[in-house]
Amino acid sequence: MQTINRFLYGPTHEERVRAWQSKLRSEQRHLDREMKQLDVATNKARQTVKQLATKGDVKSARILAKEVVRSEKQKDRMSVSKARIGSIDNQLRQQLAMAKVTGSLQKSTEIMKLSNSLIKLPQISQTMREMSMEMTKAGIMEEMLEDTLDMEDDEELEEEADEEVNKVLFQLTDGKLGQAGAVSNELPSLEDKLQEEETERNMEKYRQQLNGILSG
Repeated sequence: MQTINRFLYGPTHEERVRAWQSKLRSEQRHLDREMKQLDVATNKARQTVKQLATKGDVKSARILAKEVVRSEKQKDRMSVSKARIGSIDNQLRQQLAMAKVTGSLQKSTEIMKLSNSLIKLPQISQTMREMSMEMTKAGIMEEMLEDTLDMEDDEELEEEADEEVNKVLFQLTDGKLGQAGAVSNELPSLEDKLQEEETERNMEKYRQQLNGILSG
């Protein structure tokens, strides 16, 4: 009889909620892995920034430091998103308890608001879009409006990035950022050139790694 009902009416409320909760936990684990990878790549990039600044190549250090800043901001977003996924899981648990009493799932503006914010994160965007459509059909959410990203003024973003980069460079060079910019009159040795080429290769490699993780 249960098989026939499932065929005629689809999954039960409990089955739907359990499936959503399973997907949410899977996305939390996915974000954990992403944050660990981001930590590894960022730490390596930090070391390269320190090497560049110590050698006086402040321009390259600043370029890579911006990637470090960007990575830290992305990690913060991932951490917040993981917490929001946990909030949706709790909301669904409450929905399931209510459904056993009322016989139906109720609309939830909280779940809709949380889902809207999570769709903006590239790493979990596709899964959250699909889940939101399923929840809309189940009556938990209203049809979602076209999501709009908060746009900030480019100049303000650049100023903020510069401030953050200066902080990062100051910390990574133990407060010796000014000394890092000193120009040497000595001609670089072959060993110095080889080290510089190796540092540039490492800088590009870490930039690519960070960009790969940030783009999801």
